[in-house]
Amino acid sequence: MQYASKDSSYAGGQNRLSGELVVLSHLRWTFVWQRPQHLISRLARNRPTWFVEEPLPVEGITEPRLCVEDHGDVQRVWLEVPGKAGTHVCFSDPRAAGYESLLVDLLGADAGRMAWLYTPMALPLARALGPDVLVYDVMDDLAAFKGASPELLLRQRQTLKRADVVFTGGRSLHRSVASRRPDGTHCFPSGVDPTHYSPAVEMRKPESRRVAGYVGVIDERLDLHLVAEMAEALPDWEIRMVGPVVKIDPTTLPQTGNITYPGPALYTDLPQVMAGFDVALMPFAMNEATRSISPTKTLEYLAAGLPVVSTRVPDVVSDFGELVDLQDDGAGFAAASRRVERHCPLSRAAKAEPLLHWHHWDTIASQMEELILSCRGNEDRGEGIA
Repeated sequence: MQYASKDSSYAGGQNRLSGELVVLSHLRWTFVWQRPQHLISRLARNRPTWFVEEPLPVEGITEPRLCVEDHGDVQRVWLEVPGKAGTHVCFSDPRAAGYESLLVDLLGADAGRMAWLYTPMALPLARALGPDVLVYDVMDDLAAFKGASPELLLRQRQTLKRADVVFTGGRSLHRSVASRRPDGTHCFPSGVDPTHYSPAVEMRKPESRRVAGYVGVIDERLDLHLVAEMAEALPDWEIRMVGPVVKIDPTTLPQTGNITYPGPALYTDLPQVMAGFDVALMPFAMNEATRSISPTKTLEYLAAGLPVVSTRVPDVVSDFGELVDLQDDGAGFAAASRRVERHCPLSRAAKAEPLLHWHHWDTIASQMEELILSCRGNEDRGEGIA
């Protein structure tokens, strides 16, 4: 199993990988800032980079149109197609049939192109670009998510076979993927930029009542019944759920006087958001959608100097069991929150510091780049993976 080295630092791609980088993703660049944005923003330094998203349905148009938007080092690309706003259109949808030709016309030829997949549904589109190297970063078990395409499992098998190098976003996910692709598969759990979150420690000020907070997407992976139970057991606390509501009906969210939903927060604002917490929450449901997750927010909470209470997500238990208070229900979360918010923050930070440095996004990006360079060298000698 390959892990990032503590001594590596990311040099920004100079004199390393040549050619352009084309990323094909089921997530949008402007959505919650997470693994793809952290890694690709680093890999995009000093090389042309395109972030190609799933088609976006737009009401009132009669034919597809390609859109390009500048985001500094990254060019965001997406195809608008006729359809009802808010519905999901994947890369294999018939309405996206012209995506390949439009993208090829936009990008042209590049002898050293690297294609980087976050969804196997984009494999035909990636192959149409004729990449020199194909990377598959498996950040989630997408087939277990709500609304997953029935084609996804087949596409995943094809992508695992075709990719030159495969990365996985956690231990549980790695075990699953490596059982089908044992060679060229490397485990890189998600990371953190500690310097981004550390200001939260200084910004933290006592509020009139304690706050137990969650930051992230609010979807089927959360145990909302647990959240409601916790709120009932902590009537003198605020339960603050920060993030967009996705794939679930907002009317099903628990509504009590001490649960608040401030909505999404920008990545730049997260230190200030977390400074308003006394305890950080990871109230994940124990279901198929969470069986293989390795939550990025674990490290982010720790970098912000917060005590963390979580359900027993396998990767959280194995990687952070000594730093996170593990509980099973709302009553346990409530009792743990009252207990851990009194712990010494300096002692907690000292325990977390080595782990935060080990899992720095710079380190992860650098190690990934080294593996891709090695893969490219093998291809030059005729030893690449078919």
